[in-house]
Order: sequence, then C-alpha cells, then structure tokens
Amino acid sequence: MMRSAISLRGLIFGLALAGTSFCSPVWANPIMLFDLNTGKVLEHQDAFQRWYPASLTKLMTAYVTFRAIAAGELALNSPIKVTKHSATEPPSKMGFKPGSVMTLDNALKMMLIKSANDIAMAISENVGGSQEAFAQRMNAEAQRLGMTDSHFVNPNGLFAPDHYSTAHDLALLVSAIRKEFPQYAPYFAIQGLKAGKKTLMSYNKLVGRYSGADGMKTGFVCASGFNMIGSATRDGRTLVAVVLGEKSATARTDVVASLLDRGFQAKGTQNVTLTSLPPYGVSNAAPVDMREEVCSTKPAAAQSEAADEHEAKDGKKGKSPWLEKIPNPKLVTVALGGATGPVPLAWRDQDVEEAADVPIPTPRPDYPRVTKAAAQGDAVSN
Repeated sequence: MMRSAISLRGLIFGLALAGTSFCSPVWANPIMLFDLNTGKVLEHQDAFQRWYPASLTKLMTAYVTFRAIAAGELALNSPIKVTKHSATEPPSKMGFKPGSVMTLDNALKMMLIKSANDIAMAISENVGGSQEAFAQRMNAEAQRLGMTDSHFVNPNGLFAPDHYSTAHDLALLVSAIRKEFPQYAPYFAIQGLKAGKKTLMSYNKLVGRYSGADGMKTGFVCASGFNMIGSATRDGRTLVAVVLGEKSATARTDVVASLLDRGFQAKGTQNVTLTSLPPYGVSNAAPVDMREEVCSTKPAAAQSEAADEHEAKDGKKGKSPWLEKIPNPKLVTVALGGATGPVPLAWRDQDVEEAADVPIPTPRPDYPRVTKAAAQGDAVSN
C-alpha cells in the first residue's frame, strides 16, 4: 500500500514539475518543496491549509532565540535554567530537575535533536521572561516574515486549538533561518546526542542516510499526524521539503525523500517563488485534526516520534532504508553546567532564585504523565 501511495505521489509530482498545477482532495496533507537559494517553488499542495505544526514549532523557537543572540540579549554560553514550569512539560523531554542550568548551546541541541519539550519551554522562559512573552515574540516574528496564517501559543508545539501554521508559512520560516543565520546550520544536521550514558538519535531519519541531508525537524501530536521538514544539499543546491499530516513516521520520511529526489531531478524552470505564490484554498479554515485517523487504532508505541523504531522492532526493518541503523554515527556530547556567559536580558529582571551551575550526571528517562491527554497521544510533541 505504501509503495502504491508513493507511486501515485510520484505521478502527481511529475505533473507538477512539468508545469501542471495539481490540487486534489485525494491527498489531504499539505506539501511544499522549494529551492532554498532561489526561493522557487517546485511542488505544492494544500500549502495554505492551516495545520497543527507540533514540534516543527521549535524552529520558530530557535529563530526567535537566534534573533535575540544577534540583538545582544544573550550568547551561546549563556545559562538556561530549568524552571518548575518547564520541568513539568510532558515528553519528549530531557527530564532535568528544576534549577538545573545548561548553556544555551546545549539547550538548542537538546531541543532540536531530542525535540525536548521541557528544554524548549526553558529556553522560552529564559529568553522571553515567560512563556506568554516569548509567544508574543514568536507571533511578531511570524508577522514580520509574512507568515500570515500562523499563530503560536507555546514554544514546543504541544497541542493547543489556537496553535497552528501552514506548509507555506513554515517554508518562509525555514528560508529565514537558513539565509539569515547560516552559522547555526550545523545544529539541524546533528545525527545524535550523547548525554551521559544515553545516546539520543535524531528523529530525522534522513540525516546520515540520505545523500546531502542537512536538516531540519520533525513533529508529531495526534492532532497533526506525522510532520517533517527535510533539507538536503547537492552540488551547491539546497532543497527543502515540508510534509504535514502523514500517518506514520516512516511514511513522512519516505515522502520527504521522494520529494527531494524529484526536486534534484527537476530542470529548475519553475517561476513561482515562495513570496509570489498566491494563496488558495478556503481562507481561515480550521486546522485539520488527524487524531481519529492517526491515533484511535494505533498502540501507544506507534503514537510518538519513536514510532519508526517500533516498526523496526516489529519486524518491518528493511522495508524502508530509513529504518537502518547508521554505522558509527557522529554524536555530539551535551551536558549540564559550563554556562559562563551573560544571563539572558529578559531573565535578569525576573524575581527568581538563582540556581547553582551544578551538573547532573544524566537525564531522567521519559516517563509520560498518566493523563487523558497522554492516553490520546497529545503528550508527545517531537
């Protein structure tokens, strides 16, 4: 069934790359493929449909933070303190105790590769002063970038009814990140982290497996389905694929890889760009909710970013090259401590007790809180 779906997608993509516009209700999930260097759109489908971004939200959190660094509000060696609020965020998470301190550099790596919800919240509170203040920054940046169909209420993408974006808006965000802050591109291409005795591999299964893959982020909550933004660079040409609402972690990787393959084969004659693509579809439509379709009949192990690992253990290994282990993966070590830089500007005015910069050996494991939301899969945003 998956191969048939990919084949049909291939036919659709081929028509689009040949200059035929295609928009069909057969495929409800949005798609956007574009050339990062030129901004030219190579493929799009339901690109203006509002969708729950899940942990793709963390790209906006990173962008706001990069902007804060550029403004002199903090530095990569600045302290990021885990608050009581951030420590209670559900998995995926690092599980550090309240009061733990790490560098912003390590916090960004944990947020982007482990997709740690607690660290994303800690970054937002330290950089913005509070979750609410940081969300205001997120929305202000979204408007400045022309992301007119996006609204953010938290820094990690955990489900909220009024937290949404579109494939087109997310493409604008990726373009801004990669063009304005090329020095941070290595964050998105990390294959895995070493945290104490634990190895935390990236949920982006293309990195280390797909030729030229260099980012960027995955995301999942039941309401969103499996989202992914994948990028790759070959012969100086960087393509970015945005795929929202796939039904499994492996499927989203297959589709992103297929999009990138066809993009690299394209002649580059398309004239529509991210900024010139006219909006289409139903204006201000409510975000699509995939909860019933994605999570109602799946076991808990299939309702997370680690779902593809579950597929591999379940005997499906070998059907997709993205389930194969990376031999000798390149791991980046992260830890607590070492924060010698200035306290973030917004955090300096907070009336909080400063915590000692004392490392904790290893993070606690991901034990989700037993709640109704967790049972429905909304406790995981990766």
